Parts: sequence; structure tokens; C-alpha cells
Amino acid sequence: MRYEELTIEGRNAVLEAFRSGKTIDKLFVLDGCQDGPVRTIVREAKKHDTILNFVAKERLDQISETKKHQGVIAFAAAYEYAEVEDMLRLAEQKGEPPFLLLLDNIVDPHNLGAIIRTANLAGAHGVVIPKRRAAGLTATVAKASAGAVNYTPVAKVTNLSNTIRELKERGMWFVCADMGGTLMYQLDLKGSIGLVIGSEGDGVGKRVKESCDFSASIPMAGEIGSLNASVAAGVLSYEIVRQRLQG
Repeated sequence: MRYEELTIEGRNAVLEAFRSGKTIDKLFVLDGCQDGPVRTIVREAKKHDTILNFVAKERLDQISETKKHQGVIAFAAAYEYAEVEDMLRLAEQKGEPPFLLLLDNIVDPHNLGAIIRTANLAGAHGVVIPKRRAAGLTATVAKASAGAVNYTPVAKVTNLSNTIRELKERGMWFVCADMGGTLMYQLDLKGSIGLVIGSEGDGVGKRVKESCDFSASIPMAGEIGSLNASVAAGVLSYEIVRQRLQG
């Protein structure tokens, strides 16, 4: 696979991409354009919950590579997204309790790539990201993951809180990384678990945090306020690994 984000331009090309089942992250459409082919593309985008952006012609010209965009430009992931169900199935095949990482407000592609790399090495069965306010599977993410994106499933969901609630009904429980939480060594992190990580600046959103069962903090002795998101994900992931190995 190539480490690059796929740019699809032109009405026929974009429409065929939707119809073929390709995952389209974002769609840019000429604002005010109402002809038949464009309306069809917009309907497909809404059907697939693609992020829609109606922009001026100058913006389309700016991001176009071919300069023949015909009023529509789509951005597709260089790697196909998985479903959360695929991750649960993978855990079952391995005879292991599910271990997922869920990321909230992670917009830095280097952080996302590093977390996917950690998830792979820690034996997590997948990484779940939201459709909005999040980095997607771009070239930078693929490179930062050191190839782990080829092996660790990544799912994109509309609402993290709803996903957490649905998985809790299936026996999983969730721990949220939070500086005000219980010291991670004092928590039982074994069993079917989802680890929720937020951004370095904003942390985990309020609604997502309220959906979790517990909050875990990492002991810190220095003067700096917080760890980088990918480092925090690594520390907590390996505390989960440690507890699993101890049985």
C-alpha cells in the first residue's frame, strides 16, 4: 500500500468512489452548485456520513491537483477503515478479552500514528477514532505508525459516547486517562477493556468521560503539566499489559 492520502476529483470519479464502497473522509463541493450529478454526489455523501464542506471555487482551485475538479473533490483514506465488530472478532479469534484504544480530540497525525504503533505492540485489537475533530489515516499517520497501520484495525465512528455505551452492553468496561483520576496502579485493568485517550491540551471530552467507568492517572514527579497523548497512551497500555500478564 502507498503511504498517501487519496485525492479524487471530478464528478464521475467521486461518484464511482462512493458506489465502489471506498471510504471517503471529506467531500468539498462548490457552494451553490445544484445540478443533478452534484446533488447525487451530495446524497451519497450524506448516506455514508461523509463530512461535507461547501466552499467557494477559489478554495477548490487551491486544493485541486488536476485543476479539473468539476466542482467536487473528495479525500479518501489511504488505508481502509475497519469496523468495531472486526476488532471484537479478532479478539475472539485470538481467545483474548477485547482490548481497544479509543481516541478523543486527537488531531495531530503524528500522535495518531504513534498510538497505532503502541496499540500494535501492546496487543490491542484495534483503535477507534471519531469522524470529526480527529486525524484520519493519512500518509503522515501511516509513516508515524512505522507500518503498524497495516496490522492494527482502525475504526471511525460517528459518536464515541454511543460506541462506548454499546460496547458496555456487550461486557466491556472503559477507563479514561485523566490527571484527576485514580492512580493507575490502584485500578484493576484486566478483562475486556477500552482505554480512552484525549488530546494533550483538551483531554477527553466531558460526554465521553462521563460514559467511562473509571478515570486513571499516571504518576508524575516533574514540573510539566502533562504527558504527550501518545506517551500517555503507551504508559497506560503497558500497565494493562502488565496486569494481563500477571493474570
